[in-house]
Amino acid sequence: MKQRRLGQSGPEISAVGYGAMSFTDFYGPATDSGSMEILDACVELGITHVDTSNVYGMGRSETVIGEWLKRRGGQPPFTIASKGGVTRKPERPFNNDADYLEECLDASLTRLGVDAIDLYYIHRRDPVHEIEDVTNTLAGFVKAGKIKAFGFSEIAPSSLRRAHAVHPVAAVQSEYSLSTRSPELGLVQACEEIGALLVAFSPVGRALLTDRPHQADAVSKMEFMKGNPRFVEPNLSTNVAATANFRQLAADKGVAAGSLAIAWLVHQGDHVLPIPGTRQIAHLREVAEGGTLDLTSDDLDRISEVLPIGWAHGDRYSVGQWNGPEKYC
Repeated sequence: MKQRRLGQSGPEISAVGYGAMSFTDFYGPATDSGSMEILDACVELGITHVDTSNVYGMGRSETVIGEWLKRRGGQPPFTIASKGGVTRKPERPFNNDADYLEECLDASLTRLGVDAIDLYYIHRRDPVHEIEDVTNTLAGFVKAGKIKAFGFSEIAPSSLRRAHAVHPVAAVQSEYSLSTRSPELGLVQACEEIGALLVAFSPVGRALLTDRPHQADAVSKMEFMKGNPRFVEPNLSTNVAATANFRQLAADKGVAAGSLAIAWLVHQGDHVLPIPGTRQIAHLREVAEGGTLDLTSDDLDRISEVLPIGWAHGDRYSVGQWNGPEKYC
């Protein structure tokens, strides 16, 4: 497994992490025992970074990780990232007040059963607060020993630079894959400039970039997916067809499509860290393999030929799903 550095002076971690939203029912039914088996497999595969949030299953994801750590005992084999700042309240969906963030953080520490969280994100920015003030709040958590580093999820490059001017920002989480290339319009570059990780969620395009893309019947059972423009017909069928040549390219190379999609991200820079999530150990092995593959310039050119920038049909979010992420291009 290739390696990455967490922020400017943090520990080395695997170039492929694990996104623990899959420990909830977001993409289909999950079991706690199955989630713990996934964590066991992460250790076996050399995955040393796990990403969660206090709102994934309203604490369920963190609780599963904490219980797994308790059963395992000893030093955690992962760096752990979590997030706070989302309320799930329609009147104020995002809250970056210092006391609310500390309340979220303390609850996450309890569920995870750790003394400090390695990487703590603001899940969504609250427009009430300037980012400099929120950064100072996070810096206070570092000083208090509750977190070791911090970052932001779905922010613009301009906001990142403003925050970093106050205190080093270790990471920015954003959707980034062969189907979502918008981070290349400034965020990839800004992260490299300041030495922050770009943590790429949904790195296999919510399964479009795998050998088993979701079909309409499966999408209809997932609340988020059935309202997402890329998975609403006729876009879904068009996108599945558009990725067929990518699956064939992966097969010609003797690897799974998910492996190739992850490898492509890993090759976008030493500061890019994909965090695929899955409930299936076989798929976990595929995406982990992406962190071991070496792609040539010819491989990268061929990938660009079969999936050129802008190939996907439909926006990555619906109007409602766009509430929170900062648009910058």
